[in-house]
Amino acid sequence: MKLIALDMDGTTVNSINEVNRENILAIKKAQSMGHIVMVLSGRSPESIHALLQKYDLDCPIGASNGTAVYADGKLLELTSLNPDQVRSVALSLDNERIPYKVYTNMGVYMPKDWKKRLDEVLDSGLIPDEHYENENFERMTRNPVESELALSFNHIEELLNKEGLEIQKFFALILVPEQKHRLISNIESVKDGYISTSSPFNIEVMHMDGNKGNGLKVMADYFDIPLEDTVAIGDENNDIPMFETAGLSIAMGNAKEHIKEMCDLVTLTNDENGVAYAIEHYILKETEKNDRKYMMTNV
Repeated sequence: MKLIALDMDGTTVNSINEVNRENILAIKKAQSMGHIVMVLSGRSPESIHALLQKYDLDCPIGASNGTAVYADGKLLELTSLNPDQVRSVALSLDNERIPYKVYTNMGVYMPKDWKKRLDEVLDSGLIPDEHYENENFERMTRNPVESELALSFNHIEELLNKEGLEIQKFFALILVPEQKHRLISNIESVKDGYISTSSPFNIEVMHMDGNKGNGLKVMADYFDIPLEDTVAIGDENNDIPMFETAGLSIAMGNAKEHIKEMCDLVTLTNDENGVAYAIEHYILKETEKNDRKYMMTNV
């Protein structure tokens, strides 16, 4: 039995935010053969569950970059930022007028003036041309409508004072490179904080113990699967902790060169069903080969 951890955006999901039939069939085939397939994504639990339901997939998940881990309808681990970390990060982002979202155990929240902040930077003339050409630019700069998946607040203290609410991640949309460098420098001073990215124009801030590597470990422990029997498939910098943790790391064909170089294998792109190819060629075929070898040895 293996534990297969799949990133979502840029990996399982194609460039038009859909999961192709080939990937769905490969996931279900792996599950039918006894493997555990988990989603390990920067998305919120609500967003992941909605996507899985849309494609009739049933998988344990590690949401918000592995800070919220669920299996069999249970919360296995929640890694949250403490109030001092939250205040410090929010202050840096508010001072720079950055549009950001806060991922919590009670949904995703955003400042009420999110759209105004975004419009200010879009009108600034400081955004590099290559950002506009990125396939994720339109999706990530779309104004999030307040709903059960995206609630709003005036000041971060509202969230800190909300009973039972814990904050797992900040997702900041930073379109001006100079601002990004400045903010990373400021936020790096936050004690026990961890900064990652999932695109050229964002940063994500978690507790230092909250990352995809830890999410993979928690799930492996739950299913009693040795880390050497885990597989991680992804494409971005926030996938690096799970690549470093997994027994086998597989980079997507659309990943940046430094991601490909650090991984054991490289599959096809997310638009070429790279997840299905990796599962079929690098995992299931190897499993079948080992099963045949075992049967021959024990004849």
